[in-house]
Amino acid sequence: MRALVHEEFGDPAEVLSVRELPVPEPGPGQVRVRLVLSPIHNHDLWTVRGTYGYKPALPAVGGTEALGVVDALGEGVEHLAIGQRVVTGGTLGVWSEFFLASAAALIPLPDGVPDEVAAQIVAMPFSAVSLLDALGLESGDWLVQNAANGAVGRLLAQLAPARGVNVVGLVRRGAGVDELAGQGIGNIVATDDEGWRERVAEITGGAPIKVGVDAVGGAASGQVVSLLAENGTLVVFGAMASPVMEIPSGDVIFKQATVKGFWGSRVSATMAPEERARLMGEVFTRLGEGVITLPVEVTYGFDQIAQASRANFDAGRIGKVMLRP
Repeated sequence: MRALVHEEFGDPAEVLSVRELPVPEPGPGQVRVRLVLSPIHNHDLWTVRGTYGYKPALPAVGGTEALGVVDALGEGVEHLAIGQRVVTGGTLGVWSEFFLASAAALIPLPDGVPDEVAAQIVAMPFSAVSLLDALGLESGDWLVQNAANGAVGRLLAQLAPARGVNVVGLVRRGAGVDELAGQGIGNIVATDDEGWRERVAEITGGAPIKVGVDAVGGAASGQVVSLLAENGTLVVFGAMASPVMEIPSGDVIFKQATVKGFWGSRVSATMAPEERARLMGEVFTRLGEGVITLPVEVTYGFDQIAQASRANFDAGRIGKVMLRP
């Protein structure tokens, strides 16, 4: 079978390549899945670079989220059937024509869910709803987030209103405002506009912003903190621009601000099954209502992994970059 393998850590466009590997056999409690479609996430590429919170043993197959079809069942697996469509959001090494997954990590799909939606239904939507849940905000509260045109940013803006939570989003350029407006997402402010802070105050009506979500790092972290109310909290979700956060000490001291991190993989791993089911139920409900949109920008084959990994960081990208075997 063909798989995307890296034998060293580095630039995904350079170190990932197609290799022939033996088709794996499922052990007890495992399932062999034939890959249909897999999204590229930032954390997938950071893992290949060796800069994520988890480092795989080398050589390693990339990817963590996938839509596939059950191909073989290991001993003791009775709730799944060969030929069944399934998704997984936390299985390592899915960029392969066939991959092994724990049966417990696979979610059977309801009929009628398109491949492009199904392939990205777990990781980002679940991260977004888990993050929203962890913020502890009540109906009427305000939060601000940067990277509002990122996958989690868009989902957070779509999920929060159903809970009565107000969201103002920051993007780095004016074109991002129009892009999000085209998806029905408002309250977006471009930070390349000189009066962007005044625009935020206009949107919120001067209401206190209790929580800020930072997925960018660098000076963007300080921008979010500058908008927080007294006793506000900055939740760090990612570092798309820089691993170093630039936050003025005065804002932290005089606002008595709190800074903390959110790592979706760790939160999910320690979550009680009934809590996971509740949050996934919310995701499926919002999908059924048409509240959540999961667009796809472009789909590449394994042989085009260099193009695909570079396309993931294209400015102005609206949907996910996908991989097919």
